Amino acid sequence: MSKPFELPDFYLPHPARLNPHLEEARAHTKQWARDMGMLEGSGIWEEHDLDSHDYALLCAYTHPDCGGPELSLVTDWYVWVFFFDDHFLEEFKRSQDRQGGKAYLDRLPAFMPMDLADGFPEPQNQVEAGLADLWARTVPGMSLDWRARFAENTENLLNESLWELSNINAGRVSNPVEYIEMRRKVGGAPWSAGLIEFAIGAEVPAVIAHSRPLRVLKDTFSDGVHLRNDLFSYEREIQEEGELSNGVLVLETFLKCTTQEAADAVNDLLTARLHQFENTFFTELGPLFAEYGLDPKSVADTLAYAKGLQDWQSGGHEWHMRSSRYMNDGGKAVTEPVLPLAPVGPGTSAAEIKKLLAASGAARLRHHVHVPHQRVGPSLLPDFDLPFPLTLNPHLGSARTGLVEWAHRMGMLNNIWDEPLFIGYDFPICSAGIDPDGSAEELLLSSGWLAWGTYGDDYFPQVYGRTGDLARAKAQNARFPLFMPVDDEPVPPPGNTMERALADLWARTAAPMDVAARRTFRTAVEKMTASWLWELANQAQHRVPEPVDYIEMRRLTFGADFTMALARLGHGHRIPDEVFRSGTIKSLESSAADYAALLNDVFSYQKEIEFEGEVHNAVLVVQTFFSVDYPTALAMVDDLMRSRMRQFQHVAEYELPVLYEDFGLDDETREAVRSYLRELQDWMAAILNWHRRTRRYTEADLLAGGPGRRYLPAAPDEPYRSALRVPWLAGRGQ
Repeated sequence: MSKPFELPDFYLPHPARLNPHLEEARAHTKQWARDMGMLEGSGIWEEHDLDSHDYALLCAYTHPDCGGPELSLVTDWYVWVFFFDDHFLEEFKRSQDRQGGKAYLDRLPAFMPMDLADGFPEPQNQVEAGLADLWARTVPGMSLDWRARFAENTENLLNESLWELSNINAGRVSNPVEYIEMRRKVGGAPWSAGLIEFAIGAEVPAVIAHSRPLRVLKDTFSDGVHLRNDLFSYEREIQEEGELSNGVLVLETFLKCTTQEAADAVNDLLTARLHQFENTFFTELGPLFAEYGLDPKSVADTLAYAKGLQDWQSGGHEWHMRSSRYMNDGGKAVTEPVLPLAPVGPGTSAAEIKKLLAASGAARLRHHVHVPHQRVGPSLLPDFDLPFPLTLNPHLGSARTGLVEWAHRMGMLNNIWDEPLFIGYDFPICSAGIDPDGSAEELLLSSGWLAWGTYGDDYFPQVYGRTGDLARAKAQNARFPLFMPVDDEPVPPPGNTMERALADLWARTAAPMDVAARRTFRTAVEKMTASWLWELANQAQHRVPEPVDYIEMRRLTFGADFTMALARLGHGHRIPDEVFRSGTIKSLESSAADYAALLNDVFSYQKEIEFEGEVHNAVLVVQTFFSVDYPTALAMVDDLMRSRMRQFQHVAEYELPVLYEDFGLDDETREAVRSYLRELQDWMAAILNWHRRTRRYTEADLLAGGPGRRYLPAAPDEPYRSALRVPWLAGRGQ
């Protein structure tokens, strides 16, 4: 059988190195696997399988500097995780036995106790026996913080295998955003990142372990590892195993292109993620260290961890080039000709300078050469296929009047906004759709939150972005929590409009909440305001974000988590926290958030690109990444919106019933979840309606200028401007 595609030229600037303790690890791990019952008689592997896969070589390349005992233990972990993958495939995926697979997975967390004194259950299979042995040998030298993080990543790796099984059962190929998110859990690279800390003997300080820079380092590392694996494993997974979870297949399906074109696009995305790793390392770690006042050892440990991620990336590539498990031309790295004087030998498979520059230079440069304020308008609008009805709150009129009065009291209409501008934005009509059953007081309060979030989103780039004053922006952001007390701490006098309005909104919102609810909602607000700093930093670098980082940060800059948190609060404690944390609910929320945020980008394209010189817009991100024109990029964004909507509907129809059974929810809790689902539907319908009616994005209003321009009130039945259609856009994504 011919190969499905030619492997692309990979971007890999750090040559792989080989740990000198390789043979020690090979001998040790073979005996360990035999002791655990993973070889002869297991029905999964024979000795030649373990030899041909050569996981010791993988670990010797990915952990080149650790000692012999550490390398052997890490290798045992990888033998275990690959055995689990093949064992789960044979026992449950091939038979599509989801119930049996869930029971199998539910037992495994018991073999990772935080305190070893708690002991382990009696193992029932090789996977359980191996996990108990590995956990007991690994955690004594690691902190409780590391144990909790590593156990969580291990549980994600194991439990999300059910997601893959469910997709096979439904015969469904995921969309690109869904795939990237779920692949991080199923693919196990975040789990590998935890083992890096063990292997190098340096833990990431707990105080920064969950910060954006460390999260991005781990996520970009994970995406790079997984996308690389998808390229090498496509032939085995798709043609031999019938898998549907492969990035090449995902882009082949989404882009409606050839397998070779999809493989090249996956490699482009892989390169972009590695560039994001480098950008985060060089631009975000230094300020992070200063912000938290880290001591020299903590800084050195974090840098050693980042180096460990780079070593793993390079070593993982080298192993893929040599392992019999993958499509690699029978070990292309060993035999392919190289240029005279080019580096040769282990670790040099991706080190040819010509390839390195070709894979890096142009791709990196195109994110910094966008020309601002180009004439692009008017914004083109596709036919939105939102299937949910709109219902407006009957208190809309009083909210409109009350919000203008409130904005005047807060001083919100004295600088970047004035009254006509504010009236034209019409935030109450958005709130009226989001909360059609709320009281007049509740509607006015939610309208105020929308106004405050939008005001801040305008204020930060106008006041801090144009002057490049990131220090003042950071100082302002650091003050916001002072006006959102959790335990009724005293609030300082507000120093400006944003602080005054925030203090007022918080006092009215937090009054009926308990401490836990206040903390949850404050965190959502803090994430949104912190995302404004991310935008300012990109703007200062004149850098168009790469696609994955943009989508994930867009949920925050759009305020999706913040406004959804408001909806959650209405359910009190009727829905357990573990249900809200489940992959199913997260998938509902993220697909809804992406649909709404991308919708906003489509409407605001002219405003942001032509009038504001912004670099944060999904259409521009797609234009930049794929090097396509505006209509083509719009069509791709439209397709992505439609695929996210289909995902939302798929989760609601097929995955929520499974969630009810998995958590054993009673009728009352099930109805609370269904009510939350309806609120997400209302949320999307309200946002689309607001974009059609607000005076914030139309070309006529943009051309009218800044503060002081006047608007006519929108009539209730005023038709919105219909889409300007490019011929081949019609019918796409249906």
